[in-house]
Amino acid sequence: MPLLDWVNRNQAEETATHVPYHLLKFEKSYGDEQQAKENLIIQGDNLQALKALLPLYGGQVKCIFIDPPYNTQSAFEHYDDKLEHAQWLSMMYPRLQLLKDLLAEDGSIWITLDDNEAHYLKVLCDEVFNRKNFVANSIWQKKYSPQNDAKWLSDNHDHILIYAKNKDTWRPNLLPRTEEMNARYKNPDNDPRGLWKPSDFSVKTFAESGNYEIKTPSGRIVTPPESRAWGSNQDEFKRLVEDNRIWFGTTGNNVPSLKKFLSEVQDGSTSLTIWTYGEVGHNQDAKKEIKLFNSADVFDTPKPEKLIQRILTMASNQNDIVLDSFLGSGTTAAVAHKMGRRFIGIEMGEHAKTHVIPRLEKVIQGEQGGISASVNWQGGGGFSFYTLGSPVFDDQGFLNADVKFKDLASYVWWLETKAALNQTEQFDNPFLGIHEGTAYYLLYNGILGDRRPNGGNVLTLPILNYLNECHAHEGKRVIIGEASRLGAARLEALNIEFKQIPYSLYGNKAK
Repeated sequence: MPLLDWVNRNQAEETATHVPYHLLKFEKSYGDEQQAKENLIIQGDNLQALKALLPLYGGQVKCIFIDPPYNTQSAFEHYDDKLEHAQWLSMMYPRLQLLKDLLAEDGSIWITLDDNEAHYLKVLCDEVFNRKNFVANSIWQKKYSPQNDAKWLSDNHDHILIYAKNKDTWRPNLLPRTEEMNARYKNPDNDPRGLWKPSDFSVKTFAESGNYEIKTPSGRIVTPPESRAWGSNQDEFKRLVEDNRIWFGTTGNNVPSLKKFLSEVQDGSTSLTIWTYGEVGHNQDAKKEIKLFNSADVFDTPKPEKLIQRILTMASNQNDIVLDSFLGSGTTAAVAHKMGRRFIGIEMGEHAKTHVIPRLEKVIQGEQGGISASVNWQGGGGFSFYTLGSPVFDDQGFLNADVKFKDLASYVWWLETKAALNQTEQFDNPFLGIHEGTAYYLLYNGILGDRRPNGGNVLTLPILNYLNECHAHEGKRVIIGEASRLGAARLEALNIEFKQIPYSLYGNKAK
């Protein structure tokens, strides 16, 4: 597969690997405290925040929507015509790598872009997510009127690149049927099965079994259109007539059509790839929605709530986790909350405090803008606000004193299994769990009492006996601790791999 190349690509490929794992520092909860635990707003660099989320949410996010900065001169403080594309691609590449790790196997990612970088990013996403997992490039009509002073053509669309984590198993949800769709169904013959609409009874694939004459109730003889055939053989056609599923018009003289009943069609419709502003809103709608919460017009490319609603409808269900790592004004979080999804939003700037928090507070209070009426939003729920805390390891490779047992347990579990640890788990002993036949134990932070060898941080024979009491395991065991008093030969005989804190972890800290 062809790869995209740019200045400093090699460094960009390694960036995600070398980003240190940070703790998330809880600042404040808003609304219902219990429900606030399920929704996170994080202020900080999104690359570091995404890395911090891996041990907590790796492989669990159902839908990722991102609206990254468009690669225009305003996107960079120091703009260089020779480097703007390289800078932008180097910014996106490691973030896409981490976002992929956060996606659930049945998840998908949706990325909005304009023409400046959409086609470059398509090639980049083909590499990161695998080209076979590309779903579609939907086009959003973002403007409702032409730009008459445009120098060339009046740009009125954005791209939405859609990738599945695994396209073989991922399927989008259907969109709800609209009143316009249902209005096409009538019942001119008072059929007890209800509303229906006529559909073509002929098919374009010719078959001899469908090539026969039909006599209408008025006595007229009709045959299939040229190079076409009827949609069934004669015996099946007779059964359809007996079941009152063939319509010859009010006079009984029309070419037969098949009655398609509203009660028998699927509950929704498959989305097209062209999304008009009449369906999902335009950028002026989005700016009006933002001004309800903050009058400062600081976002060049806001997205209307109806647009995000469509994406979340297709890509997620109730209680699924939705992530936006370029949160901006908080639209994704607001819509996710109104639709009953859990959300994680990351915003680097002060917008997290000046726009996102005030907006979500109003949503909790029952704000009625955007999609509120269409989803019957009445308010409620909550969210938690976090900032980026200390890195797990300091510059010398030692564990930070702020790291607690559960923090390190989540980190260790991710390093060893590339899976997220159950965050509802309340640890009262060193056993972390079993992954692919291997049991994992962590001796740290005085989990068994104190920091002396017989207190729990150092592997001794009494501690090993206690670990067997916590969870006996016949297969391989990995024990992470401060030190081991058991010799290598004995550990090997017991099928135990010992890993020392911090060295074995620090050397593997970003992989």
